[in-house]
Order: sequence, then C-alpha cells, then structure tokens
Amino acid sequence: MNMADVMLIEDIRMHYQVRTGIFKTIPLRAVDGVTLAVPPGQTLGLVGESGSGKTSLGKLTLRLMEPTAGHLYFKGKEITHVPEGRLKWFRREAQMIFQDPFASLDPFMTVDQIVEEPLIIHRIQGRESKVHRALEAVRLTPVEEFINKYPHMLSGGQRQRVAIARTLILNPSYIVADEPVSMIDASSRVSVLQILSRLQKEYNLAFIYITHDVATARYFSDRLAVMYLGKIVEMAAADELISTPLHPYTAALIAAVPDPDPTNRLTKRRVIPGEPPSPINPPPGCRFHPRCPYAAKICRDEEPPLREVEPGRYAACHFSEKLQDDLLTLAHGHVDASSGRSAQPPTGASPKP
Repeated sequence: MNMADVMLIEDIRMHYQVRTGIFKTIPLRAVDGVTLAVPPGQTLGLVGESGSGKTSLGKLTLRLMEPTAGHLYFKGKEITHVPEGRLKWFRREAQMIFQDPFASLDPFMTVDQIVEEPLIIHRIQGRESKVHRALEAVRLTPVEEFINKYPHMLSGGQRQRVAIARTLILNPSYIVADEPVSMIDASSRVSVLQILSRLQKEYNLAFIYITHDVATARYFSDRLAVMYLGKIVEMAAADELISTPLHPYTAALIAAVPDPDPTNRLTKRRVIPGEPPSPINPPPGCRFHPRCPYAAKICRDEEPPLREVEPGRYAACHFSEKLQDDLLTLAHGHVDASSGRSAQPPTGASPKP
C-alpha cells in the first residue's frame, strides 16, 4: 500500500441482492474485484458502457455504499466499514460532482444557500466570504448577479458551475466527478473541464472522472481505467491507452467515437455487437468473449487476469501482445463500406463464428 495515495481501492466488490421470489435473492455483481489507486493531484478516468459499474465504484470510494468485500483506504486510513457517524471528517475531505445539475440542486434554494449549506453542516465560520470565493473560482462573476438566483434562472452550464462551487467550498482533497459535462451543451463542456483542470492544479486535487466520452477522458485524465461488467479490463496512461489499446473492448470504444471528418461519411466504423451480458449471470471465462471478434476457446474457459503487459500498462486479455496491430486498426482505422473488410486476427486467436 502506497501511503501517498489519496484513495486506494483493494479488490473491492459490490453485490446487490436482487429479489427473484418471495424468499429468494441472487447477487448482481455491480463491482467485482477492482483494485485502483488515485495519487494526489492526478485524475483517474473511468470509461465504459452504461451498466459497467463506474458510478457504483465511484460511490463506493465515497462510502455512500458499504462494499460487500475488499478494502478502501483514504490517505492511509481504512474506511471500509467505519460507521457513518464516525465519517464526518471524511465527508469534508471527499466530495462528488453529480451528472445532472438539474436534479442535484434544490430548486427552492438560492445559489447562496446551495453553496453555503456544506459550511452550515460542518459549522464553519466566515461563510459569506467563502461562498463569494467559491463562486469566483468557478467564474460565476460578478457574484452579485448570481448569488440570489434560483436554479431555474440559470443555464445548464451555470448550474453545473454552482454544483462545482458547492463541491469545492469545503476544500476537499478528493472528488468523484460523475459525468459532470454530459448534461450540458457542447459549448459549455470545455469551459467546465478547463475550470476543473485549473482548480486541480491550484489545490492539488485527486479526481476520479467517470464518463462515457473517451475524448473528454483523454483531455482531463492522467490515467484511464476501462470497466466492463464490473471489472477493469485495461489501465494505462491516458495517451498511451487511446493511442495503442491492448484490449478489444478498449479498441471498440475508441472506434465508436464520432469522426468529424466529412470525407469519412461513406465509410463505417466497426462497433461492438450486441449488448453487455447481465451482471446477475456473467458469462464464464472472459466476460467480453460473447462480443469479442477475436475470442478463442481459452477465452470461453479461462478468465484472463489483469496483468502488466508493458511497463505501467495493464490488460485483461489472453492475446494482448498478439493483437496489438489489429487493435490499432480496429481503434483508429476504417472498414470499407462496400467490402466490409476488416483486420484479420493473428495466429492463436480466431474470430468468433
């Protein structure tokens, strides 16, 4: 365990119990054996499809839920099963930016009341000046024009800035940003991410950035972890992971990013076939094998461990080394629309029938 890490997650699991009858329940494996570390001043991006377990993992790190198994360490202190009544110090240190600014702000409170509320809860003095500084930090200026407004009087981007100001008012060291720009218009996304990036540098904040958007993840994250069906399937520095993916699922996510080049309008990109299996009954072996174009018998029989394929790069795939060229083509190449031709798998991995 590295004591310098702000948040350390060791083999964490979250299994929800789903009722299937009057007396019978079965586990839904939302998070199933994840190990991650978030150093101070850095951003770990979590990417993956809906239902992959990203938000559940983020909430676990904030102890909004108590994990089924595993360990959580915050600045070297274990918080896995600490009773809620003894976590007030942690609530001041760890905060969350929610996805929907329309739902996360109380419509009956003014901007001043929304941002001030955490200070009241933690009995912090000098609230007026702190609220003004927080609003100035997120560029809601002049403050006098915004402080007495209600959420319905603000744009989507302004509401999210209010939510960020509320998050920062307690000077936290760790923030989970759950798709903070997905509900606002494109013109506001860059400005919000720039604010978060600037504030991270000023206050040495540690972030977990949860998103579907690989493009913004690359812009804002130092490292990326790709989640699929409750597990991490690849992890590396953001630029390396997107430039040269080592897992077929990562390559498919990158390939699905829209290309603004108009010359590509007559070509098509390969997309991941089908839907993710149910986390109630995940497939045996590699969980991605029912959708993987390179699945072989070993993929159906043995679950690949998350292993270090290259220095600092981890992937859970039996064929990461052999598939590198093909995954590069899958992620960044095109398939001719008339022929439908695509890269062929290397020796040792055969495409699914």
